[in-house]
Amino acid sequence: MNTHAPNISPESRPVIRQLDESAINRIAAGEVVERPASAVKELVENAIDAGARRVAIEIADGGKTLIRVTDDGCGMSADELPLALSRHATSKIDGSDLLDIHSFGFRGEALPSLGAVGRLTIQSRAAGEEGAEISVAGGQTAGVKPCALNGGTVVTLRDLFYATPARLKFLRTDRAEMQAISEVIKRLAMAEPSVGFTLRDVSDGKDRVTFRADPCSGDLFDALRGRMGQVMGAEFTDNALSIDAEREGFRLTGLAALPTYSRGSSVAQHLFVNGRPVQDRLLHGALRGAYADFLSRERHPAVALFVDCDPHKVDVNVHPAKSEVRFRDPGIVRGLIVSALRHALAAAGHRASTTVAGATLGAMRPEPQPAAAPRVYQMDRPSQGALSSAWRAQAPAPQPYTPPAPQPTSGFAEFSRDYSGRVDVVEEPEQPAEALPLGAARGQVHENYIIAQTADGVVIVDQHAAHERLVYEKLKRQLAERGVAAQALLIPEIVEFSADDLSRLLSVADELSRMGLTVEPFGGGAVAVRETPAILGEVNAKALLNDILDELADYGSSQLVQEKIEAILSRVACHGSIRSGRRMRAEEMNALLREMEATPHSGQCNHGRPTYVELKLSDIERLFGRT
Repeated sequence: MNTHAPNISPESRPVIRQLDESAINRIAAGEVVERPASAVKELVENAIDAGARRVAIEIADGGKTLIRVTDDGCGMSADELPLALSRHATSKIDGSDLLDIHSFGFRGEALPSLGAVGRLTIQSRAAGEEGAEISVAGGQTAGVKPCALNGGTVVTLRDLFYATPARLKFLRTDRAEMQAISEVIKRLAMAEPSVGFTLRDVSDGKDRVTFRADPCSGDLFDALRGRMGQVMGAEFTDNALSIDAEREGFRLTGLAALPTYSRGSSVAQHLFVNGRPVQDRLLHGALRGAYADFLSRERHPAVALFVDCDPHKVDVNVHPAKSEVRFRDPGIVRGLIVSALRHALAAAGHRASTTVAGATLGAMRPEPQPAAAPRVYQMDRPSQGALSSAWRAQAPAPQPYTPPAPQPTSGFAEFSRDYSGRVDVVEEPEQPAEALPLGAARGQVHENYIIAQTADGVVIVDQHAAHERLVYEKLKRQLAERGVAAQALLIPEIVEFSADDLSRLLSVADELSRMGLTVEPFGGGAVAVRETPAILGEVNAKALLNDILDELADYGSSQLVQEKIEAILSRVACHGSIRSGRRMRAEEMNALLREMEATPHSGQCNHGRPTYVELKLSDIERLFGRT
């Protein structure tokens, strides 16, 4: 029984009526224009759809008092301006196929919605036409009049939400709104590298450029790297891998950062579908799955990825703001992202991000000298002959050779015995070890850090973290070759679910079975858990299945069982790797370096931390003033 239903008499029965155009536009504005950043997004997307090569945006007071977007696109004629302010009037589709979308906008709601809640003026001039201007304030449209304009379109929106003052109370500070606008422009700039963008803050009579991105030319990846350098910084592009993969009509391109270049939140994750910036749980879940083996849950990868496909394979009309999409075959898209990213990360080998070296050098910087201290002049670097003479003069007297005591090997995993000192004679490689990527071991400090010399610098290796990754990768290879061993339950565990949860769980039953978790329908809304992964030991089946369902609801897929298995392998690798505090011989250290060079992902440990730091000789010399 509905206790909230009013007691309606025949005389007071509500009558269905048609809302007037002004009310309809204000309602639509609530869906399309949530805040000033939403208005900027709609206007800039219109400019890009008009073929603009340069777009200038001026903002005052966080967009509350002024938003002006100027473009050099195709423009509109005087006859088209009134039509542009009509609801559902657009030049981007003809209405025959609502899935064949090749533009940002297509709903025809933005301009009339903005005119219903603010003071909107449009000045435009098409090729071969005279410039024209039209204004609308609070839904009241003025007539078209001529204006002076060289070409393109200028859209000026003043006093946003003045016609709906209650909405103003929900806006944040000017600074926060300006930050949101800047993020919108940056995402659109990433989507369109060939278009130039300029964002200006003209509050309080000032004119300050807060973001500028000039048009980028070249092929796909040259233009993309150039634009990403402008938007996300050179550090990102220096530490990002190029992604280019295809599967069943879907193509994935873009840049994905190395695991050691990770962030504390997902702010550096930018995803695009057919050039449109989107926030999609499926895509974010695929990202998390691709990096799950390299980052802890509190770290997030930095990426800029573009999914392109036939417009009929994706529905962009799910939400009025067009920020969400729905794929016809979501499994294909997810598999493409996971496989492409993992392949690229594996191809990167032992590479770690350059920011690791930068942070190390920053920590080693000497304190600045007082201003009054005299300048210290460094001598020029001595010649090679002088260095050799000095070395001979300072070399210690030769000592009789004493073989080192044998190192105990008990307590280490089988894999760690590769470095247990079994090698008595080390054959010289065809090329000097210094010429190899991680160089030649020169010593060990604090029984944990290996110092290696390369052709142009020094490498510092965390022996425990490095060997932990090597053991982990070997265990994963063994798991892939032999499969996941399952243990049958003596008494199957019966778990009850709702009809929706049951259907969602059974849809991934085959995938779970490959990971050693076997579930079967048991009648009604129940499932029987007959097998669990042996490596997990005793399992609370109900809790595990509920966690899997939560992931399916959030991301459209679940990697929970695989992640739990890999977490155990990671712990096994940690306990079976070379421990901190163990003194290693030269041949052991060099063997570890060579294994790192041959093993994918060895640049970071199982939690995304770097396993080594490389310092260039030029950087070290700057530390000592040898510049």
